[in-house]
Amino acid sequence: MTQSNLISSIFRKEVLAMSAYKVADATGLIKLDAMENPYSWPEDIKKSWLETLKNCPLNRYPDPEARQLTATIKRLNQIPDRFDVLLGNGSDEIIQLLLMALPANACVLAPDPGFVMYKQLSLCLGLSYYGIPLLADSFELDLPAMLDAMEKHQPSVIFLAYPNNPTGNLFSKASIREIIKTAKGLVVIDEAYAPFADASFIDSLGQYDNLLVMRTVSKLGLAGLRLGYIAGLPGIIEQLHKIRLPYNINSLTQISADFALSHKALFDQQTQKICAERSLVFNKLNTLNGITAYLSAANFILFKTPENRANEIFASIKKQGVLIKNLSPQGGLLADCLRVTIGTPEENAAFLTALTKSLVTS
Repeated sequence: MTQSNLISSIFRKEVLAMSAYKVADATGLIKLDAMENPYSWPEDIKKSWLETLKNCPLNRYPDPEARQLTATIKRLNQIPDRFDVLLGNGSDEIIQLLLMALPANACVLAPDPGFVMYKQLSLCLGLSYYGIPLLADSFELDLPAMLDAMEKHQPSVIFLAYPNNPTGNLFSKASIREIIKTAKGLVVIDEAYAPFADASFIDSLGQYDNLLVMRTVSKLGLAGLRLGYIAGLPGIIEQLHKIRLPYNINSLTQISADFALSHKALFDQQTQKICAERSLVFNKLNTLNGITAYLSAANFILFKTPENRANEIFASIKKQGVLIKNLSPQGGLLADCLRVTIGTPEENAAFLTALTKSLVTS
């Protein structure tokens, strides 16, 4: 049997038809492509953190329920005691757990464009996935189209990123509430960028039995820890615990995240810096000829380049030492679009200089 025949006989057709999620190599580049917090910790905080790690029992399995960290997360997010929280190895694992729990013929629905892992994981598991296009002029939810698709496909899970990735905007709260009230399945509000948005549905958990709110510490400044969490009614969270792998949150992550979250003031300061820089970058982008930047409530900005020039502008910026994200190949509403993460003032200045030169020379 040839290798090709062996592979095709073993793996599901859905997997064979997929492409792997690619992460660009940022070696030697200013990295503004992955929505990371550009700031590290002061030396005294680092020293205290290392002290907390000294007695970590690496020879033992971690707390399978991460009880101390879970309590810290519930307290800081003001999640009422009557709701449970499940932790995941990044939000990706939580999305995967949700989808793994669905029947084989289940349907998943989300706006398009949206976070790519909703579709990637749905297709990987052989589920039916439907992306409902956003309104072209505003990137707002097309509520009639969403409600029509819900009626037609009866989705088991609807994902709504709030703010949305990659567009950066906050969807209408009224539209989201209409979707939650109408849905017969679960509605997951993905609040990965909540630190930059000052908007949340956590305080709405008690109003809807089918509502789940998901967050991550990655965008806050702890991307290296790979920690996400989801809050909802205990009966729903219990089902996810049944298929969660034991010990999925390692000891170092549990201790480090608990330590970091106890220094909320530090992250609040960094978030304020990023939001201030976001305004400066947005305003500068919209002074450039041929560039249209879209308002963002996240730590990145989506912007449109002159027609059919996104690829060459992206390549030119990269050649000048700055890596951003080229979304134009995805087509649709993202045709001619690039996305830049907000970095330090120096990194943002380097990006803007590179973009300005690229518009002239490419």
